[in-house]
Amino acid sequence: MEAYERLKKLVESAEEDVQKSLGGNKAAGTRVRKIMQEVKAAAQDLRKAVLELRSD
Repeated sequence: MEAYERLKKLVESAEEDVQKSLGGNKAAGTRVRKIMQEVKAAAQDLRKAVLELRSD
């Protein structure tokens, strides 16, 4: 499922910046917050796709 793959890639792409932000890098923290907004949208898209499959 394309929506699920997109969600996985977004989460994986945040890993390095999460580690940097834990080390105190404020710019990395900003990037993590931006990616998490994208994760939220991707999760909603996946939720809709699953709901559509269930209703068919």
